[in-house]
Amino acid sequence: MAASIQTSTTDTAATTKHPSKRRKLTTDQHQNHQEQPLIPGLPDHVAQICLSHVHPSTLYTVCHPWRRLIYSLSFPPFLSLYAVLSSTSTNHHLSNTNPIQSFSFDPISSKWDPLPLPPPDPPLHLLIRHPCFISRHLPIQSISVSGRLILIAATSHNFSPALSHPLVFNPLSGVWGYGPPLTTPRRWCAAGAAHDTVYVASGIGSQFNTGVARSAEKWDLESKNVGISTIANKTITWKWKRVKELKDGRFCRDAIDAVGWRGKLCMVNMKGDAPKEGISYDTKKDAWENMPEGMLAGWRGPVASMDEETMYVVDEAKGVLRKYDPEKDYWEHMMESERLVGAQKIAAGGGRVCAICGCSTEIVVLDVAALPVKLWVVKTPPGLEALAIHILPRMTRPDF
Repeated sequence: MAASIQTSTTDTAATTKHPSKRRKLTTDQHQNHQEQPLIPGLPDHVAQICLSHVHPSTLYTVCHPWRRLIYSLSFPPFLSLYAVLSSTSTNHHLSNTNPIQSFSFDPISSKWDPLPLPPPDPPLHLLIRHPCFISRHLPIQSISVSGRLILIAATSHNFSPALSHPLVFNPLSGVWGYGPPLTTPRRWCAAGAAHDTVYVASGIGSQFNTGVARSAEKWDLESKNVGISTIANKTITWKWKRVKELKDGRFCRDAIDAVGWRGKLCMVNMKGDAPKEGISYDTKKDAWENMPEGMLAGWRGPVASMDEETMYVVDEAKGVLRKYDPEKDYWEHMMESERLVGAQKIAAGGGRVCAICGCSTEIVVLDVAALPVKLWVVKTPPGLEALAIHILPRMTRPDF
């Protein structure tokens, strides 16, 4: 035992005196990890097939090669929590800088990782707080679709739309890019996705315009002509397409989540527990319809859908999670918790419903696949509050 300690001390001293030797040891260790087979006696491609049937949390705890495998492009990605965050202390009044940060919470390692920064050109000028709006944030609207995070609308420091192109982040490539230029850049709009297609409706530009407030358009991410450009003003052939306009401009009063559900986009014209108007857009018929009465009556807080099949709502006044039953046109009670009171945004995916709560510094996670529903809390990174959350595939980590 003493000899082994002495040897270790001597090696450490030698490598301190000779940095090149230290680098060689590090390189050799990395090469040994690379050369070590995933399962002794099996080719790696066969071993990957075997290991893909094991839960990533189990693989993470066994050995480094298996841990590295679950973050590689060749391994089926597990779902992670993504959050658009803002500082709780920085003064953003009339700031010309980008006040938001994006992070991913890895449920396997239980760690927050920052996303790469968006392209610097053109620079983002987003406004979250302003002296004229003391009690609320100016909205930054984001959606998740086709495994991507998309920033779709925001307000700039001069109260005009901040985004002429959607900003798109692909977790598997770890790269931000630009979508096609919006026909009409807007803010305070309805935004959502259905069947791999992004929709925006209503809203305002620099000032109110009836045409913009009634307009709607879509961007099909699965179109053969789709490609994400890393240059904002690059000439591209794919674009947004107009869809049936709304009957009036009542949906430009707030930033609205359009929830994709069974081929429709469902939305209400304001947040909170107050009486509201609800409509839905049929993506196949290209037609707007009145929302079913029961659906509208129970829409008492943030709503999200799981795989566009099951809708959940958190009653922000009572802290109750409910699930929509389309046969009965009724919201079924699932569970109640004081932690859910005041919920602001929710996301659903992978059997989980996540809600921004606790002054935006807590994210409540609900396992709705379990009966009774299980609840736990994920704290946001220190000094940051959540503006929006999404559930998307985990990021790849080639240098893990």
